Amino acid sequence: MSPEPTVPGPVPLLTPREGTPQPVTTAGGLAEVVARFAAGTGPVALDAERASGYRYSQRAYLVQLRRAGSGTALIDPLPLADLAPLDAVIGTAEWVLHAASQDLPCLAEVGLRPRRLFDTELAARLAGFERVGLAALTEQLLGYTLEKHHSAADWSTRPLPESWLTYAALDVEMLTDLRDALAAELERQGKDKWAAEEFAALVAAGARPPRQRVDPWRRTSGIHRVRGARAQARVRSLWYARDAIAARRDSAPGRVLPDAAIIAAAELDPQDERTLLTLPGFGGRSVRRLARTWLEALAEARRLPDEELPVTPAVEGPPPPHRWAERDPVAAARLARCRAVVTTTAGEHNLPPENLISPDSIRRLAWTPPAEVSAATVTETLRGLGARDWQIGLIADDLAAALPDTA
Repeated sequence: MSPEPTVPGPVPLLTPREGTPQPVTTAGGLAEVVARFAAGTGPVALDAERASGYRYSQRAYLVQLRRAGSGTALIDPLPLADLAPLDAVIGTAEWVLHAASQDLPCLAEVGLRPRRLFDTELAARLAGFERVGLAALTEQLLGYTLEKHHSAADWSTRPLPESWLTYAALDVEMLTDLRDALAAELERQGKDKWAAEEFAALVAAGARPPRQRVDPWRRTSGIHRVRGARAQARVRSLWYARDAIAARRDSAPGRVLPDAAIIAAAELDPQDERTLLTLPGFGGRSVRRLARTWLEALAEARRLPDEELPVTPAVEGPPPPHRWAERDPVAAARLARCRAVVTTTAGEHNLPPENLISPDSIRRLAWTPPAEVSAATVTETLRGLGARDWQIGLIADDLAAALPDTA
């Protein structure tokens, strides 16, 4: 009996085709990269490495590029004024990124702003792939495995280890090939025009400055356990004290003082150093050295007059969905019908429901439907909420039919 043929497994991608380039750190080195990429052809694959979880800023600490005829370049943006000369020669090309919304802000900060892009993660979502990570897609569509063990590294480290540079170069090694495979799949499914609208929306959003969050301290993990305005004032005071130190040190706030420590101190309100240092999260040496800062922040909250305590902010838009049945059962039924439309339509087109239409848009439509419900008024409402034409074309009619309340 002859043995069964073995199916070849994915090939590990261990080294870039032209070897691992060294990071460009000088104006002369940048000029050489600019000349190389100006002479290249076709799309430009880009990626950026940040130091999330280590640094206060979300700046790019390494930028990777690859283009046919140009090879791969790694650029250290720290010693360079900006990368505008590079932007000038690749700006009209299509840029290929994976999960572009994560990298566009830090790329813009160094002078790189796409005019056209192809997002391989978003393309995979629209094509109905279950696993949309870069490594998973590269393995499934191209037959190569990528190691991702440096993805959470501290990229502000200098000098960067050689193994990290290899990892960074490999992130753009196959990105254009992946783009081609996904573009072919989108075209096969008749979704290429949908993707084009989504990519254009990403470019437009990336050109806008990020929105400043109101009361960012309210996002402290565990704040739902803190009861009373005075205790919330303690969270606020500690949060801003920590934020000032984190910004000054360029350190991630959680490395200065964990959220859990802020919540514990806000709940107990310790008034002396001995009590403070017994709380969870206050045991580290660097945290203990700042004990007087934390105690002063708590004392500041204690001294506040009642009229300066935090007040519950006015809710913009509909309440959380779990409150709808209690607040407005009729609206809750509307929401259920609209969600059913989204789920059914997404299933028919092999799409994640959240990519068919944002859940927030459906909540807002169901909570405050147009005064006169019709396909036209639903279309107008969805467009005002940022929906793209392809999304509206798929669901506006069915949502208009689902919105009217029945007795």
